[in-house]
Amino acid sequence: MRGALQTLVNDYGWIHTGVGLIGNLTFLIGSVLFLPHFHSWQTTGVWLFIVGSALMLVGAFGDLLVKWYDRDRQ
Repeated sequence: MRGALQTLVNDYGWIHTGVGLIGNLTFLIGSVLFLPHFHSWQTTGVWLFIVGSALMLVGAFGDLLVKWYDRDRQ
């Protein structure tokens, strides 16, 4: 299992950046939906906040693993 995780972290590190970027975009859209003109969209904005935050967390955790494995290889 460790070998599979290490392969995922080392060979597909760009996925973590992409997930984080999608999370940031989702969080931004959720923020816009809290503006007064979008009052009826606030519930959607809350869910976009939650999803965006979770994706940013996954992306940041993946980047942490990449740095951790790179440090161990040196």
